[in-house]
Amino acid sequence: MKCCQSLLAVFCGFLTLLPASGAEMITASRGLPGTRKYNPPGVAPIDLSNSNRLEQLLRAGNLYLSLQDAIALALENNLDIAISRYGPVEAQTDLLRSQGGGALRGVTQTVTPGPASAGLSLNAFGSGGGTFVPSTSTGVNGVVSQLGTLIPNFDPQLTGFVGWGHNTSPQSTPFLYGTTSLVTTQTTTNLTLTQGFPTGGTATLSFQNQRANLNSGRPDLNPLLTSSLALTISQPLLSGFGFAVNRRGIHQAQNSLRVQDLVFKQQVMTTVASVISLYWNLVSFNEQVKVAQEALSASQKLYEDNKKQVEIGTLARISIVQAEAEVASREQDLTVAQTNVLQQETILKNVLSKNGVASPSIADAHIVTLDRIRVPEVEPIQPVQDLVTKAMQERPELPQDRLNIENARLSILGDRSNMLPQLSAVANLANNGQAGLLNGLPPLSGNVRAPDPYFFGGYWNDLRQIFSRNFPNYTFGVQLNIPLRDRAATADYERDTLNLRQSQLALQAQENQIRVDVVNSVIGLQQARARYQAAVKNQVLEQETLDAEQKKYALGASTIYNVILIQRDLLTAEGNEVTAESSYINARNNLDFVTGEILDVNHINIGEAVRGQVSTPPSPLPPLKPEKQ
Repeated sequence: MKCCQSLLAVFCGFLTLLPASGAEMITASRGLPGTRKYNPPGVAPIDLSNSNRLEQLLRAGNLYLSLQDAIALALENNLDIAISRYGPVEAQTDLLRSQGGGALRGVTQTVTPGPASAGLSLNAFGSGGGTFVPSTSTGVNGVVSQLGTLIPNFDPQLTGFVGWGHNTSPQSTPFLYGTTSLVTTQTTTNLTLTQGFPTGGTATLSFQNQRANLNSGRPDLNPLLTSSLALTISQPLLSGFGFAVNRRGIHQAQNSLRVQDLVFKQQVMTTVASVISLYWNLVSFNEQVKVAQEALSASQKLYEDNKKQVEIGTLARISIVQAEAEVASREQDLTVAQTNVLQQETILKNVLSKNGVASPSIADAHIVTLDRIRVPEVEPIQPVQDLVTKAMQERPELPQDRLNIENARLSILGDRSNMLPQLSAVANLANNGQAGLLNGLPPLSGNVRAPDPYFFGGYWNDLRQIFSRNFPNYTFGVQLNIPLRDRAATADYERDTLNLRQSQLALQAQENQIRVDVVNSVIGLQQARARYQAAVKNQVLEQETLDAEQKKYALGASTIYNVILIQRDLLTAEGNEVTAESSYINARNNLDFVTGEILDVNHINIGEAVRGQVSTPPSPLPPLKPEKQ
């Protein structure tokens, strides 16, 4: 019964593996009932097709994206998230392995940061917008040490042996068997069932049968059947004793499974934060294109006006050269801004698609952003201490570290048990039986047979003696093994304890860093808001200055050089305002990330991220503009 239960547990374990991308990664084995456990389960191939949402947002060569659409596409198609989905499934296989008493293989899943935005400057006079690249810890996983006492195999093992043998033994005298060439033919049929237990003990039930036939008339029974049914139990009392020691692998695998769930959540948070940053930077780059186009238009108008005034003789020809140089500079700024947009679109499309820009329809599509950056008039005030407390509760790195510390303690438990002497209690209980037929070979002269008729019969008589316990054997004992020196076990204990102390210090360092990240993010948000307010005021001032200078120039009280300089200042101010908007929204995004609220703020369901299917429908596309007649 226990054998069937264990086999059923193994079978059901594969059925519980997590699904992803709308389909099960691992499916149950196929075959006839009772034989499925011997067939490998099915492992789904990778799916490189994009979700339907991507095609629904494509129209007339444009990819219309709102921020929520970009996030949804990342949850459905991003390869970093798709890779991270395998972590919990791999951890589930380790849990299944540990339930059978096997050593853990460990799961290595790292959190991959998203790509950086395009690196070119936004214009010839200002720096590029802020790019959010979240700091992530790599190597967070459920790998545990496999040292310490050995864990018994909890899966029952049934071993069968059937054999036939022919043996010819020369005899120096016929006194014993009546022949100088003794021929023995024997058939052996043995069954052995072995089971390990969480106490550390093992039990072996063996059923042995042998049928021997001799070419001798001396034995009373020939052929002779001998059988035995024996139960052997071995239980350690010191090293390797106890549920805690022998179930530590299961507990470690359960902790590792929770770690991988947290690693997946951290990967989703990191990818979402990166996508948000890429999206807002693309919005900023598009705004910079508009600024550069306006500046180019103003420069071209100035060039045309100067050209007319030179023709009528009211301006020197050098004014045309100066205006023409300014047009060339503004064309350069426009080219830089447009290439920034092209680069950013390529980066963003690669993040939102499984096959990147390999698809021509996606590669050639122009991204149209449907959302705009809006800086609120009033910043909501939240106490820093409340934000720190929120981060301590929501950041997945901290529970990961705590679970890995718990796994380290479980490894030390096995090391400590391995340092104890080996004291085991052993018991053997056996029932024996024997039966056979009266030897049909002619006896030697003078030999009188008087066998006990109790042994006459076939195999059923043999079994009757076993289960009637007519010939029982009992053996009890205690085995003690005291190592005079055990430097390897001592070294393992010391090493794992030192690693535990390092992990405890690393946890404290992580907590300290989270506090610093939250404080710095709050300060960064305040600075970004101050820069934006200053940039808005400066842009208004530069626009008023340019208007006044152009009036002076029209009246002949200024020079073309002064107008060009102020136009440059206005262009820089407009570019700085766009950059300040981008810096603010990235600072806001960074604060949401470091406090662990980025999923809640953006209404992300982690269950949908696990499945790779977002229930929110795509944003409605803007109406088509009527074609010009």
